[in-house]
Amino acid sequence: MSDLALDVSTAKAEAKPRSVRPVAIWLWSLAALVFLMVVVGGATRLTESGLSITEWKPVTGVIPPLSQADWAAEFAKYKQIPQFSALFPDMDLGGFKFIYFWEWSHRLIGRLLGFTLLIPFIGFWAAGRLSNALKLKLLGIFALGGLQGFVGWWMVSSGLSERVEVTQERLAIHLLLASFTFACLVWLAASVTRAAPANTSPGLRRFGSLIVFVVFVQIGLGALVAGLRAGRVYNTWPLMDGAFIPPRDVLTSLTPLWRNLTDNVALVQLDHRLVAYTLLALVAIQAVAVARYGGKLALRGFTLFALVVVQAALGIATLLLAVPLWAGLLHQAFAMLVLGKAVVYRQALSPDHAANSA
Repeated sequence: MSDLALDVSTAKAEAKPRSVRPVAIWLWSLAALVFLMVVVGGATRLTESGLSITEWKPVTGVIPPLSQADWAAEFAKYKQIPQFSALFPDMDLGGFKFIYFWEWSHRLIGRLLGFTLLIPFIGFWAAGRLSNALKLKLLGIFALGGLQGFVGWWMVSSGLSERVEVTQERLAIHLLLASFTFACLVWLAASVTRAAPANTSPGLRRFGSLIVFVVFVQIGLGALVAGLRAGRVYNTWPLMDGAFIPPRDVLTSLTPLWRNLTDNVALVQLDHRLVAYTLLALVAIQAVAVARYGGKLALRGFTLFALVVVQAALGIATLLLAVPLWAGLLHQAFAMLVLGKAVVYRQALSPDHAANSA
């Protein structure tokens, strides 16, 4: 190979990190917006704000009520659903504005996320900064965003007629879909600028994938706990009403039997606790397993373990304090941090072709 060819090859290699850096920043920004949306979504749930906007207006809904008459009209719509008469019959217009703000902010972030995805996507595509594989993956993110909007309204609609809150199953689906979108964005952001891969075994990679899966399971169980308000009962740890595992008749009190998995407060909270212990054990084992590699990989394994420990402590504190707003939000935020770190850690274990394909 000639000196000129070597120079050109070296120049391309040196230019690549600079060319992908704006794309990586954009992807991390999108992930941060999804993170924010999940946290604000948690606030809407904890403040009972999710049903304050009773209509789905994807375009015109971006503008909140601007006049006193507009606010009165929105408040009148809210008074027609069961939640108002059952939970907040004494609410005044000021209280309604408070809960309306949370739900409107949640939806506004969703719209902002759509624009933040679309506009740079067009620009990066036109500039030739996106590989064909990354284009397809980002189109998939678009599809996930559209589905998330539909699922969000499907969730809200479950609480507008016969219930005073949304169903916990739909809440779990809504949160899991947002978490999956977040995980996809984190994976892509981490992959486009990743350095040389770690030379790890397939078994270690499978174990890392298992950790990510268990984090998703735990997030879904957390949504069921939130939807059932299960964090406001059995507010002791490590025992539940004096036992590590409540009696069988308590855990299987509903019929048909399968309903206990989603509707039984005791069983849902127990499942959430047991999966937390399982996750803690898995990340501890993984941290020990990667310690022998040293360097960044070992640090990532230990950091993931540390985050899960903090998240477990926050979960215990949230339970013992009967879910105050600040603790509930911290617990949900750390759940997303654990998911993000688990995805980054798993991505670092991937072979080189996985990073190049992004």
